[in-house]
Amino acid sequence: MLVQRPESLVRRRLVIAVVSGLLLLVAIGAWIFLTPTHGGGSNPPGQVGSQPTASAPEVGDNHGEGPPHATADELPPLDSTSDPEVFARSVAEALFSWDTTSQVPPARYAGRLVGVADPTGESAPGLVADVAAYLPTDEAWAMLRAYATRQWLEITSSEVPSLWAQALEEAGPSGLAPGTVAYTIQGIRHRSGVWEGAAVSSEHSVAFTVFVVCGPSYPECHLLRLSRLDEPLE
Repeated sequence: MLVQRPESLVRRRLVIAVVSGLLLLVAIGAWIFLTPTHGGGSNPPGQVGSQPTASAPEVGDNHGEGPPHATADELPPLDSTSDPEVFARSVAEALFSWDTTSQVPPARYAGRLVGVADPTGESAPGLVADVAAYLPTDEAWAMLRAYATRQWLEITSSEVPSLWAQALEEAGPSGLAPGTVAYTIQGIRHRSGVWEGAAVSSEHSVAFTVFVVCGPSYPECHLLRLSRLDEPLE
């Protein structure tokens, strides 16, 4: 003998299933567009701190045009310069600028930055880890690409940290190569994409420190290390 379930119970379970499905879609969309891909790089020598927990910003009304969509399968190299601040800003922009709609994989974005590392190679292993922590993994890239996600950085300030003089003093005359300097970058990370056929975007304040070496050690600047995201040298 079959027992029919009360109509109210069936309706209640149907409502719960629909609501659960909608919440899942919202959660996926929020993760893709609002959450930073990583917590940041490993600490360079002389800097301490634990891995930060990234917070998600709110979706803004400004969809932001940002840089043009990339179409080539190659990335131009960073411009050579002997100006440490210009170089640090160039590194910062390259670190945050990527476009999943192009044919350029994450490894090439990383390679462009590692390619300007200190020629001695001493900082290269740490720099590789630093850069990788800022870029999406291959798995995350594939998911972001499904939503035509792009990212870029709007720099609001770049300055030598107040603690840098102390760091140089503690390192001593033989601790750092001449011309080594740090610049703390503050800015707004922009991300845009398409969610269920509509353009969406987010903005997230970021801060980090770029460690570079220029003259007199080298005629052109080179990249040494990166701080963890949102754990800059003050």
